[in-house]
Amino acid sequence: MTASLESRLSRAPVAHDRERADALMAGLPAALAAGPLGELLHGTAGSAPYLARLTEHHAAWLEAAVAQAPEDALDDLLATLAAEVAEAGEEKAVSSALRLAKSRAALLIALADLGGAWCTLETTGALTRLAEGCLSGATGWLLAEALRRKRLPGIAEEDLATGAGYAVIAMGKLGAGELNYSSDIDLICLFDEGRFDPADYAEAKAGFIRVTRGLVRLMADQTAEGYVFRTDLRLRPAPSTTPVCMAMEPAERYYESLGRTWERAAHIKARTVAGDIAAGQGYLQRLAPFVWRKHLDFAAIEDTHDMLRKIREKKGKFTPAGLPGHDLKLGPGGIREIEFFAQTRQLIGGGRHPEIRSPRTLEALAALAALGWVERGTAATLSADYTAHRDLEHRLQMVEDAQTQIIPQTAEARARVAALAGWDDLAAWERDVADRLARVHRATEAFFGPGRPPRKAEAQPFEITAEWLAAQGFERPEDACRRIERWRSGSLPATRSQRSRRLYAGLEPRLIAELARAGRPDEAIAEFDRFLSGLPAGVQVFSLFSANPHLLDLIVGTCALAPKLAAHLGSEPKALDALLTPDFFEPLPGTEALTADLEDWVAREADYEGRLDAARRWARETRFRAGLQVLKGKASAEEAGAAFSAIAEACLAVLLPRVIDDFASRHGPPPGVGLAVIAMGKLGSGEMTAGSDLDLIIVYDAGDATASEGRRPLSPSVYYPRLTQALVAALTAPTAEGRLYEVDMRLRPSGRQGPVAVSLAAFESYQREKAWVWEHMALTRARVVTGEPGLGARVEAVIAAALESRAGAPEVLAEAREMRVRLLEAHAKERARPWSLKHTAGGLMEIEFLAQTGALLRGLAGTRRVTEVLPALGAAGWISAAEADELARAHALQSHIQQIERVALETPFDGATAGAGLKAAVAAATGFEDFAALEAALGAAQAGAAAVVERIFADVEEAGSGEA
Repeated sequence: MTASLESRLSRAPVAHDRERADALMAGLPAALAAGPLGELLHGTAGSAPYLARLTEHHAAWLEAAVAQAPEDALDDLLATLAAEVAEAGEEKAVSSALRLAKSRAALLIALADLGGAWCTLETTGALTRLAEGCLSGATGWLLAEALRRKRLPGIAEEDLATGAGYAVIAMGKLGAGELNYSSDIDLICLFDEGRFDPADYAEAKAGFIRVTRGLVRLMADQTAEGYVFRTDLRLRPAPSTTPVCMAMEPAERYYESLGRTWERAAHIKARTVAGDIAAGQGYLQRLAPFVWRKHLDFAAIEDTHDMLRKIREKKGKFTPAGLPGHDLKLGPGGIREIEFFAQTRQLIGGGRHPEIRSPRTLEALAALAALGWVERGTAATLSADYTAHRDLEHRLQMVEDAQTQIIPQTAEARARVAALAGWDDLAAWERDVADRLARVHRATEAFFGPGRPPRKAEAQPFEITAEWLAAQGFERPEDACRRIERWRSGSLPATRSQRSRRLYAGLEPRLIAELARAGRPDEAIAEFDRFLSGLPAGVQVFSLFSANPHLLDLIVGTCALAPKLAAHLGSEPKALDALLTPDFFEPLPGTEALTADLEDWVAREADYEGRLDAARRWARETRFRAGLQVLKGKASAEEAGAAFSAIAEACLAVLLPRVIDDFASRHGPPPGVGLAVIAMGKLGSGEMTAGSDLDLIIVYDAGDATASEGRRPLSPSVYYPRLTQALVAALTAPTAEGRLYEVDMRLRPSGRQGPVAVSLAAFESYQREKAWVWEHMALTRARVVTGEPGLGARVEAVIAAALESRAGAPEVLAEAREMRVRLLEAHAKERARPWSLKHTAGGLMEIEFLAQTGALLRGLAGTRRVTEVLPALGAAGWISAAEADELARAHALQSHIQQIERVALETPFDGATAGAGLKAAVAAATGFEDFAALEAALGAAQAGAAAVVERIFADVEEAGSGEA
């Protein structure tokens, strides 16, 4: 059993008016006047006249209540209320029951709060429960009365148990479950028009309007018995032109077409509290895309800034001397600043991060800190100060049950509030409150205040001339001038609106300075122009840059180095969202963690197409992150290859089950054991680049099944190829979010002539009896990446057996040499071009070809990456350890350049034609002092690698006989 209220008391207010307190105590039962409880009631009565009156009026009830746990006493009170309302025959009886419950609960909750039996959250939770109980009882009675009077067509008595389609949605503090002591309650009342015949719509609407007016009357009317809660319906759509209750469908249309940022913020706390809970929650779920945008919404910051600026224009800045009359809620350093601080970040990222969507401010701050969007120390300080603010808010309201957050003007009134808060030193209390307000204001000012042009005035562009740009290092200043004028003029979609031009104007000085600092300003401004020209609109991106100036610097640097990436960002600005994750430049986690992350993204979508789009968004953002790590020198070639491969593997692992489920809905589950997906090429070896295709082979085992079991059954030989085609379509089809990957299946048995999916038996037979040497060389990089695990293990065993059968075989080296000759002839023109990294002498193809040949010849099954194969070949003696190091260094350098090339450029990098800025950037990204040093190192590495490869293949017959 939970301890009683009396036994849990740990503190008491100070009696400001001792005479009044003494007089009250003299008239109370002895059980209430003694010990800690007597001290609590004495201090309360001497500082809060409202609570003194309640104590006097409800003394008999209080004597029994304090002997219970306060939680139990509140439960009993609400249960009694529900029973009395249900049995009431007239509205007057309902009104009396509600007001009696409110006054007793107000006394109980205040004493539990002031006496320390409840913390702040328990206090606000109890106030919330009281409001919910009152609303639920009143709503149920009013709906039953409307049904009795035949004002709800098509509604039967049994419908009353679920609310008859009428939903009372709580907003603000009530919706968040953190109601304050004398708060009003913000409600939106709606009805589900789908429950009614169209011919009955008008009558039903009129009936629900009467119910809503009755609800407000029961809650808010001041009678001789008091009131329950002041009630505000003005948060509904267009309150000046809409009725107090409206249908859900037009409300949804309003928010989808006209909803504003403040209405999105308000709906963070929305919750159905009375009436038809299921209908109300369904409505809020449908409204979720309006509240929670799929992408980071930095335009919300400016809108919130505007709201806060309007408040500050009225309230001014906080100073300790301004404490008298200060608004604890709306004033600087107050409750609203902390709530805005959290809510703005929630609006920005809640669509992508559901974990930060909590309607409760303290929970939101903790979630934002866990995500890294708020410093943990800042979150902890704001949380403590928010709690203290809310406690003070309650004390201000307990004095006379007034809906106020104003710190009193007179010293006498402030002393009363301080005493109710337990302070007997007014000056010390004032210092404590003032310090807290100043601390909150400093913490939030850094986010809301600095560097933003006034909303009312257009930022004036500073003068830019060709002469000035020339002095900044632009070689074609006239061209740069024309570009800047085009940005200013609004001829681009990104700067077409007045709002976007104002945001751009605030960014322009920093932008021009960063462009001037680029290695080649003319190239940088041309690429930034390309980026800007590709934007469908500018408000979101400019807002993002305004809130995160370092991102503007990063994008300018990207434009200077990576035209391909800049163009991609222009057409897909939502990819910028990834830059805001705190660990953006940390190495990507492994395949398992990436798969779990993608699984979370895809699981949020309700349909198949939505899941395909989610996978594309995730892959685009994650590849973008990996690409920028390459450009910034944060990832080596090997790390980049592993990252791009892990992204692809995660996509296959997450999408394959969805493809199977979608296909099975028509043709039944896969017949037999299932399928396994073999990754070949760079995915198989874990060495993908940003532009790599997926080389795949699909193997299945139908067992004894002759057909699938579904509405439209298929034989295994038809089922699995069609399922494979569905998987390829899921990866390659251009959806609203673009393509995911290109897929190449030419390495499957029999190539283009073979089926796109092959049975395990046929795969094993082909590898044992028909496969060419070059096919087994390709198989040295093969691995199963997803599918049925047991089948995957059997496929791996078949691959290992096929590779083992070639170990030491003389034909491997002989046929490899013949293949190499054909490859050299096909790419003869590129052999002398050092920047043709793949086909040049000593280039990537030669090194990888040698590695695959050696891996097959030496039986290195399961050793797939070049960085693993080369040392193994050196240890085996096929090449020397020094040669293995030489090849590895050449491969690493060229792979690093290729990774940069695939991320940054739309055409292969050519040192002979590249601009000086791009050359310097590539040199820096690969760790060289300048481009000349990079070029010299590349030439030496390629020459050394070419010599090793030539030696290995120089005398095939002798080498072959030696192997034999």
